[in-house]
Amino acid sequence: MREKKGQAAMEFLMTYGWAILVVLIAIGALAYFGVLNPSKFLPESCTIGPGIGCDDFKIVEDGTTTLLIRNGMGEGLTAVTVTLEAACTGSVTIADGAQETYTCAGTAGTAGDKYKQDISFAYTAGDLPHSKTGTLTAKYES
Repeated sequence: MREKKGQAAMEFLMTYGWAILVVLIAIGALAYFGVLNPSKFLPESCTIGPGIGCDDFKIVEDGTTTLLIRNGMGEGLTAVTVTLEAACTGSVTIADGAQETYTCAGTAGTAGDKYKQDISFAYTAGDLPHSKTGTLTAKYES
């Protein structure tokens, strides 16, 4: 009788052992082929702060980043500087409600790879200088 209990226990362990092994192999294969790569599910976003909208953005493989920024502060902004990894080129004034395009140099990458960088936005409203910090999260495009 004792041998039958031992045999049943061994069959139980073997059956579940094989099932666990198959599941581990399947998870390993999914990870190897990139299906479980969390960066593929990364949402793209560009945020700077209240009143300053980052309406559109694009980063290409050579690292050139283009930002379309809207002034929603209720007054014109002067002495505007936008910085990602380095200072960006674009207009130094943004009228209230207007959009301006800024082009920035950045780190080169491969199409589909993720890119995340802080955005520094400095401006003068009235006579007072201000600064805001935001984030650009995107994927390189070709």
